Amino acid sequence: MSEYPRLTEMGVVSFDEIAGYTVNSLDYTDFLRIDYDRPKDSFLPVRRTYEFPRTQKKAPAGSGREETVMESNVCLREALVELKAIVGARESKKGIAACILEEVQRLEDETAAHAARIRQLVGKLD
Repeated sequence: MSEYPRLTEMGVVSFDEIAGYTVNSLDYTDFLRIDYDRPKDSFLPVRRTYEFPRTQKKAPAGSGREETVMESNVCLREALVELKAIVGARESKKGIAACILEEVQRLEDETAAHAARIRQLVGKLD
């Protein structure tokens, strides 16, 4: 079972690549946009958008009559809770430290590969 069941249900699987999200509304629809931090050579999208229709609800007005109000979708609210947990964890000190160490490792790997390539070119000069 996934740690993020609503996002998994929506088809999100790369939780560690989520960079951020935004929510916008237009008429009776809410739009959730999830941005990803993908590797440079990835064919996966850097952004996915999901639509959630708003639901109508009868709410009592102050004068004793009922008023129709639009309420955000339950699925959207659950997804937002999970996204806040993902993004919030990344912004914590441990999350920042892990990101820095990951970047250092990536830099070391790229430097080692580049040095090996230069050695290979020098070897061709002999």
